[in-house]
Amino acid sequence: MNRKSEKEKPNLLFCLCMDVLGCITYILPFASEWTDIFFAPLSAYIFYRVFGGKKGKIGALINLIEELMPSIDFIPTFTIAYFFRKHYDQ
Repeated sequence: MNRKSEKEKPNLLFCLCMDVLGCITYILPFASEWTDIFFAPLSAYIFYRVFGGKKGKIGALINLIEELMPSIDFIPTFTIAYFFRKHYDQ
């Protein structure tokens, strides 16, 4: 694998951090589901910028829906996409 394609892949630690931020409503007692209204579009935009392309657009839409829907913030969208890209896009 060349260096350029390795650089274009997102970092696992970054993906894990984004998923933890998405779960902030469960981790911090003062945060509520209302924080997801602000975080969801930002998360979807970051998802698209990190993964890019058609799969990035689809993943960003899934990420947006997942963040906006109550009670399913625990799904690690970024981490799933990381492993999907790592194992299936070779």
